[in-house]
Amino acid sequence: MQVSLLVAVAGAGGAGAVVRHLLAQWLKVLWPDLPLATACVNVVGCLGFGVCWALAQDRWSPVVAAAVFVGFFGAFTTFSSFAFDCHELLGGARPGWFLINVLGQNVLGLSAMAAGLALGSWWRG
Repeated sequence: MQVSLLVAVAGAGGAGAVVRHLLAQWLKVLWPDLPLATACVNVVGCLGFGVCWALAQDRWSPVVAAAVFVGFFGAFTTFSSFAFDCHELLGGARPGWFLINVLGQNVLGLSAMAAGLALGSWWRG
């Protein structure tokens, strides 16, 4: 494995983690009682991934693509936070919010991915 690839993924991963943390902290201030931070990060991440994927096809080097998709978006969006939020909602006897969380994130994430791919394809020309 190339050292430049590892450095690019690590650097982009660090950036993705920092951006995720800052966005999540800001959203938790706005809505402290709901797991909206993870939901927003996941939806924004799906949209960004879709846009970048559409723009990257046959244009980005393998190092840049790995840095963006594995590094940045891999650190920015995590499903483990989603699973923990769901566990907390169920453990807190909030089954309605659990269902809204599960269905909402999946529907919005898939929709955002489709929108991101379309937007990125349009932008690319």
